Amino acid sequence: MKIGVISDTHISDKSQELPEKIKEAFRGVDMIIHVGDLVNLSVIDKLKKICPDVRGVCGNMDPDEVRKNLREKEIITAGKFRLGVTHGIGAPANLIDVATETFKNDRVDVIIFGHSHNGLSLVKNGILYFNPGSPTDKIYAKANSVGIIEINDRIEGKIVEI
Repeated sequence: MKIGVISDTHISDKSQELPEKIKEAFRGVDMIIHVGDLVNLSVIDKLKKICPDVRGVCGNMDPDEVRKNLREKEIITAGKFRLGVTHGIGAPANLIDVATETFKNDRVDVIIFGHSHNGLSLVKNGILYFNPGSPTDKIYAKANSVGIIEINDRIEGKIVEI
Protein backbone atom coordinates (compact mmCIF):
# COMPACT_ATOMS: atom_id res chain seq x y z
CA MET A 1 0.00 0.00 0.00
CA LYS A 2 1.25 3.47 -0.89
CA ILE A 3 -0.09 6.50 1.03
CA GLY A 4 0.41 10.13 0.07
CA VAL A 5 0.67 12.38 3.12
CA ILE A 6 0.17 16.14 2.97
CA SER A 7 -0.24 18.89 5.55
CA ASP A 8 -0.45 22.64 5.95
CA THR A 9 -1.69 23.47 2.46
CA HIS A 10 -3.30 26.72 3.71
CA ILE A 11 -5.36 27.11 0.54
CA SER A 12 -8.04 29.65 1.39
CA ASP A 13 -9.51 30.40 -2.04
CA LYS A 14 -11.67 27.74 -3.71
CA SER A 15 -10.16 28.63 -7.09
CA GLN A 16 -6.57 28.30 -5.86
CA GLU A 17 -5.04 25.08 -7.15
CA LEU A 18 -2.71 22.61 -5.50
CA PRO A 19 0.84 22.78 -6.84
CA GLU A 20 1.22 20.51 -9.88
CA LYS A 21 4.16 18.71 -8.23
CA ILE A 22 1.75 17.26 -5.64
CA LYS A 23 -0.09 15.43 -8.40
CA GLU A 24 3.22 14.04 -9.66
CA ALA A 25 4.38 12.95 -6.18
CA PHE A 26 1.05 11.24 -5.43
CA ARG A 27 0.69 9.42 -8.76
CA GLY A 28 -0.37 5.83 -8.04
CA VAL A 29 -1.12 6.22 -4.32
CA ASP A 30 -3.85 4.10 -2.75
CA MET A 31 -4.81 6.71 -0.15
CA ILE A 32 -4.09 10.34 0.70
CA ILE A 33 -4.02 11.62 4.28
CA HIS A 34 -4.26 15.38 4.88
CA VAL A 35 -2.85 16.26 8.29
CA GLY A 36 -4.67 19.55 8.84
CA ASP A 37 -4.55 23.26 8.09
CA LEU A 38 -6.42 22.82 4.84
CA VAL A 39 -8.14 26.17 5.54
CA ASN A 40 -10.80 25.30 2.95
CA LEU A 41 -12.68 22.00 2.45
CA SER A 42 -12.24 22.33 -1.32
CA VAL A 43 -8.72 20.95 -0.77
CA ILE A 44 -10.28 17.53 -0.05
CA ASP A 45 -12.14 17.65 -3.39
CA LYS A 46 -8.94 18.62 -5.20
CA LEU A 47 -7.09 15.70 -3.61
CA LYS A 48 -9.92 13.30 -4.52
CA LYS A 49 -9.16 14.06 -8.18
CA ILE A 50 -5.73 12.48 -7.56
CA CYS A 51 -6.98 9.55 -5.42
CA PRO A 52 -10.59 8.87 -4.37
CA ASP A 53 -9.62 7.65 -0.87
CA VAL A 54 -8.81 10.85 1.05
CA ARG A 55 -8.76 10.97 4.85
CA GLY A 56 -7.82 13.82 7.13
CA VAL A 57 -7.89 15.74 10.37
CA CYS A 58 -8.36 19.42 11.12
CA GLY A 59 -5.59 21.74 12.26
CA ASN A 60 -5.27 24.86 14.36
CA MET A 61 -5.79 27.21 11.38
CA ASP A 62 -8.90 25.47 10.07
CA PRO A 63 -12.21 27.34 10.28
CA ASP A 64 -15.49 25.92 11.62
CA GLU A 65 -16.47 24.63 8.15
CA VAL A 66 -13.48 22.27 8.19
CA ARG A 67 -13.78 21.43 11.91
CA LYS A 68 -17.39 20.29 11.42
CA ASN A 69 -16.22 17.74 8.84
CA LEU A 70 -12.88 16.54 10.20
CA ARG A 71 -11.86 15.50 13.71
CA GLU A 72 -8.65 16.50 15.51
CA LYS A 73 -7.49 12.89 15.85
CA GLU A 74 -7.95 9.78 13.70
CA ILE A 75 -6.63 6.25 13.78
CA ILE A 76 -6.42 4.61 10.36
CA THR A 77 -5.79 0.89 9.89
CA ALA A 78 -3.60 0.07 6.90
CA GLY A 79 -2.79 -3.60 6.52
CA LYS A 80 -1.68 -4.84 9.94
CA PHE A 81 -0.59 -1.38 11.05
CA ARG A 82 -2.33 1.42 12.96
CA LEU A 83 -1.62 5.01 11.93
CA GLY A 84 -2.38 7.79 14.40
CA VAL A 85 -3.09 11.10 12.67
CA THR A 86 -3.20 14.53 14.34
CA HIS A 87 -2.14 18.00 13.29
CA GLY A 88 -0.22 19.05 16.39
CA ILE A 89 -0.18 22.21 18.46
CA GLY A 90 2.31 24.42 20.21
CA ALA A 91 5.99 25.02 19.61
CA PRO A 92 7.53 23.03 16.72
CA ALA A 93 10.32 21.78 18.99
CA ASN A 94 7.80 19.87 21.16
CA LEU A 95 5.67 18.28 18.43
CA ILE A 96 6.91 14.71 18.89
CA ASP A 97 6.13 14.90 22.62
CA VAL A 98 2.68 16.38 21.96
CA ALA A 99 1.90 13.75 19.29
CA THR A 100 3.11 10.94 21.56
CA GLU A 101 0.84 12.16 24.36
CA THR A 102 -2.12 12.34 21.94
CA PHE A 103 -1.82 8.62 21.15
CA LYS A 104 -0.43 7.34 24.47
CA ASN A 105 -3.35 4.90 24.98
CA ASP A 106 -3.88 3.88 21.36
CA ARG A 107 -1.04 1.45 20.49
CA VAL A 108 -0.16 2.93 17.10
CA ASP A 109 2.71 1.98 14.79
CA VAL A 110 2.95 5.37 13.10
CA ILE A 111 2.21 8.88 14.34
CA ILE A 112 1.55 11.31 11.51
CA PHE A 113 1.50 15.00 12.34
CA GLY A 114 2.03 18.40 10.71
CA HIS A 115 2.00 21.95 12.06
CA SER A 116 5.74 22.75 11.78
CA HIS A 117 5.83 22.79 7.94
CA ASN A 118 9.09 20.84 8.27
CA GLY A 119 9.34 17.31 6.89
CA LEU A 120 10.42 14.51 9.24
CA SER A 121 10.64 10.72 9.07
CA LEU A 122 12.04 9.32 12.30
CA VAL A 123 11.73 5.98 14.12
CA LYS A 124 11.79 6.40 17.89
CA ASN A 125 10.92 3.67 20.42
CA GLY A 126 9.58 1.49 17.60
CA ILE A 127 7.16 4.14 16.29
CA LEU A 128 7.54 5.96 12.97
CA TYR A 129 7.03 9.70 13.53
CA PHE A 130 6.13 11.25 10.20
CA ASN A 131 5.56 14.89 9.25
CA PRO A 132 5.20 15.55 5.50
CA GLY A 133 6.07 19.25 5.79
CA SER A 134 4.11 21.75 3.70
CA PRO A 135 3.83 21.91 -0.09
CA THR A 136 2.96 25.62 -0.07
CA ASP A 137 4.76 27.28 2.85
CA LYS A 138 8.32 26.81 4.11
CA ILE A 139 8.31 29.14 7.10
CA TYR A 140 10.31 26.66 9.23
CA ALA A 141 11.71 24.49 6.44
CA LYS A 142 14.37 24.66 3.73
CA ALA A 143 12.00 23.24 1.09
CA ASN A 144 8.36 22.53 0.36
CA SER A 145 7.49 18.87 0.73
CA VAL A 146 4.91 16.10 0.94
CA GLY A 147 5.35 12.54 2.14
CA ILE A 148 4.94 8.97 0.98
CA ILE A 149 4.40 6.08 3.38
CA GLU A 150 4.80 2.61 1.92
CA ILE A 151 3.33 -0.32 3.80
CA ASN A 152 4.19 -3.93 3.04
CA ASP A 153 5.55 -6.23 5.74
CA ARG A 154 6.97 -3.06 7.29
CA ILE A 155 6.43 0.69 7.12
CA GLU A 156 8.73 3.17 5.41
CA GLY A 157 8.28 6.92 5.29
CA LYS A 158 9.90 9.18 2.71
CA ILE A 159 9.84 12.98 2.47
CA VAL A 160 9.49 14.22 -1.12
CA GLU A 161 10.70 17.76 -1.80
CA ILE A 162 8.57 19.52 -4.38
